[in-house]
Order: sequence, then structure tokens, then C-alpha cells
Amino acid sequence: MAKGMYHYLGELWKKPTRELLQPKLIQWRAGESIVEVEKPLKLDRARALGYKAKKGIFVVRVRVKRGGRKRPRHKHGRKTRKQHVYKNLKMNYRWVAEIRAEKKYPNLEVLNSYQIAKDGKYYFFEVILVDPSKPEIKSDKNLNWIGTPGNHARAQRGLTSAGKQSRGLRSKSPNLKVRPSVRSWGRIGK
Repeated sequence: MAKGMYHYLGELWKKPTRELLQPKLIQWRAGESIVEVEKPLKLDRARALGYKAKKGIFVVRVRVKRGGRKRPRHKHGRKTRKQHVYKNLKMNYRWVAEIRAEKKYPNLEVLNSYQIAKDGKYYFFEVILVDPSKPEIKSDKNLNWIGTPGNHARAQRGLTSAGKQSRGLRSKSPNLKVRPSVRSWGRIGK
């Protein structure tokens, strides 16, 4: 059976060649951390997540530093137990990228995002942003929900796909509660 164009685009990005990504990564590392791009790099992934080539939809490339989120050491007195330098952030990198994009473009709402590349120092994500005030978006039956009052600042409130994943709202096991309480963590799996 013949496959469509998006299938072959997806297959190409499963194992990208070095010649395909390396020159781009060099430019991205030297550039700004949040850059608006003309077209999405992974067109098949963007289309699957709701991207359309129309007015009111923007794609932004976000660079996020890899590694532990080490906090700066305090300069003044603390109790010993309050002297944490290493702190595990429970947010995944994709959610962090979405929040940064939403803060840079406060009049836009985050629709979704996906990873495009990583190297030894950074992760690179493309974030799909929507302008809910545009008439093209208001008249689109698939996207007009994003303009309702309950969807303001979606990324910062953890309502995007990456946010829900980090918050533990995607339990695959039928035996576990979704997002168990703190007290039940010790009882899981017994």
C-alpha cells in the first residue's frame, strides 16, 4: 500500500543524518534562545499537533540548557537544611520551553510543542503559538476554543500536553490513580 508524504517525512526524522542537522545546530547555538521561524522544521509533527499555514499561527524555536537545574549558592546565613544547591525541578524541558515562549509572546497562546534536536549542551524545541484575537482563528472550528477565557496562559498553568505529562495526569496503568496524593506514594505497587 502506498504511503503519504507525511509518513516519509516522519521516517526521515527518526534517524536524521549528521549532514542534515549539524550546520543548523551550529547556527542555533550562536543565535538567540527564542527565535520565530517561518515554517516548522518537522512539518509532519507540527501538522499532527494542530499547525496550519494560516494567519494567526506562529512557530517559535526555543533553546533550553540541558543538565541539572543547579541553583546559585546563597551568600548569607541559612540553616544547614536550607542550604540546597541542587534542586530537582519536576518540570520537563518541553514544558519549560513552552513557558518561555509564552512569556516572550504574551498576546499568543501555546497550542503544542515538540523536540527538534539536542546536542551536548542544549535541547531545541519548536513551539506552536496561536493568536486568539485573529478573525481567522475565531472562525476556525478546530482552533476557536483557544480564545475562550479558561484557556489563557495555558503553558504557565500546566494545561498543555507537556504540562499534563509532568503533572502526572497520564497514568497508563489502570491500577494506579492518576496523579496520586503525597500520602499514597508509599503504598503504590504493594
